[in-house]
Amino acid sequence: MYENTRSWLKNLNLPEEDTLRPEGSRKRFSDGAQYRVEIPSCEGPEVLRAVLSETERLQVEIHRVSQGSGIMLMTDAEIREMAQLGAEAQIEVSLFVGPRAGWHLSSLAKSPSGGFAQSRVMGTDMLVHAVEEIKRAYSLGIRSVLVADEGLLWVTGELRRRGDLPTDMKYKVSVMAGITNPATALLLEKAGADTLNVATDLSLGQLAAVRSAIEVPMDVYVEVPDDVGGFVRYYEIPELVHHCAPVYVKYGVRNAPNIYPSGAHLQDVAIKLGRERVRRARIGQELLERYASKATRSAVRCRFPDLGIPVV
Repeated sequence: MYENTRSWLKNLNLPEEDTLRPEGSRKRFSDGAQYRVEIPSCEGPEVLRAVLSETERLQVEIHRVSQGSGIMLMTDAEIREMAQLGAEAQIEVSLFVGPRAGWHLSSLAKSPSGGFAQSRVMGTDMLVHAVEEIKRAYSLGIRSVLVADEGLLWVTGELRRRGDLPTDMKYKVSVMAGITNPATALLLEKAGADTLNVATDLSLGQLAAVRSAIEVPMDVYVEVPDDVGGFVRYYEIPELVHHCAPVYVKYGVRNAPNIYPSGAHLQDVAIKLGRERVRRARIGQELLERYASKATRSAVRCRFPDLGIPVV
């Protein structure tokens, strides 16, 4: 069925269907590995310090941490400290570009049907502010930022290509961008994405289809915060690695409060959540060792060219 349309998609370098192939993905990270590990919601240096301490205690290997409250809501000293901690641990530290509709004047973003607008950039002035955020983060040592608006991604990608923005800044597309199909993923890759956090509710077949269309790494939640789905997919991790490589296996926590935007008033719970995400990563690490012992994980404390490790 639908042969003509499927052939048209093929001619656009898109998959013809959502299907799992036994051979899985032949694509790899720059070091030849299939997967890396990400701990999200590291809301400030104290949380990052706790996460790094817990990785040592539980012997968990991680390659990237990310933050959601935004560059805008961090002091220069806090950003420098995040960069210093990341550089010492040789992990990527990715900070969210702060101005977004959900925290601004948008009534649409706060309405029952307007959730899609929460992470949008509103107007030209907010585009300017977003680029200023990136310039500030870079000047303080950060080499990776999160974006959720494809217009902003295109602007930053073009500015990087032209040399107006630094060429070694990495652009990580947030889960809030809602990447649900191979065409959207390919469009964002062409716009300048260095890594794509796909939607949390894609089946294995749909994830494999996205992987076949793009070259950059995918980020896939295997435990999903409640406000973006609340799924727990641990037994799928071996298949995710097999079919989605190169992939960041990402650990959220269900049944947990939303702490965005974070700050000192929420620091205790943010630290506890950070430690629990590492424990969840230990569970995933043991599961992979049990069921997919031949799957290849990137080494830690290595400055790979495709990792946005801070420079201090």
